[in-house]
Amino acid sequence: MSNTEYWDKRNNQIFSRVGHWQGGGDVNCQGHSLMNELMGKISLMQLNILNATGKLMARNVADWIEVNFMGVSYPDSRIWCNQISAYAGDTNASVVAAASAAILSADSRAYGGGQTSYSCMSFLQQAYQEYQQGDGFEKIVARAKMKNGKPIIVGFARPIDKDDERLKPYEDFQAKLNIPQGNYLVFAKKLSEYLDERFSLTINSGGYASAFLLDQGFTPNEGYKLKTFAVIGGAVACYRDMEDQSPNSFLPLKCSDIRYTGIAPRPVED
Repeated sequence: MSNTEYWDKRNNQIFSRVGHWQGGGDVNCQGHSLMNELMGKISLMQLNILNATGKLMARNVADWIEVNFMGVSYPDSRIWCNQISAYAGDTNASVVAAASAAILSADSRAYGGGQTSYSCMSFLQQAYQEYQQGDGFEKIVARAKMKNGKPIIVGFARPIDKDDERLKPYEDFQAKLNIPQGNYLVFAKKLSEYLDERFSLTINSGGYASAFLLDQGFTPNEGYKLKTFAVIGGAVACYRDMEDQSPNSFLPLKCSDIRYTGIAPRPVED
């Protein structure tokens, strides 16, 4: 590499496009004064969205997203990211280690909010474009991967219980906040009706939230960053549940609980 001008300009200097602390005076957050424009005037969720996406969203949109966070952070140790946090509490790890491990484990295609939002928003963007161009649901769904005769579409399936208890609160709160249903949400609901009729699959919390975020102008990549730590509330609760209990209280196993199916015991050769 012969031309190093770009890196030479940054040599031993930190450049930021998102903000900076003006020692003892103020903090610039994406062009806004933290002390004079944001503190006490916007919600924490509005600030989190600003930091994650660079967008200062209206309070009602941020309030709805806050409710969505509540819907993906149950204090239930059966949920796998919470299991890790509970184990951390059971083994005297720190709460920060527990929360970090839980967030990392939730960075999956199946649960957690971040990667699932990216996948679902990307699919809905493409599918809605195809729908506008004249493709029907049968053609759109046929392009999805199939498993056991059903399409795999993130945001339109739910293990254990098909009916998602979060959808009605989402709809009710959206109406209360005077946020109209956008094109993506209307499309997602029509897709859900099609999938339910043919495959017994319906929209879930992630599908609803992904359509909502698209309607508010977020990109899939912004949705990923925005939902990064959505599971932290339930993870910390499950850590707290185990931290003061007797050691190895969480899901203890006996040797007899394990069924060995490998090579049978055999003498060690000299």
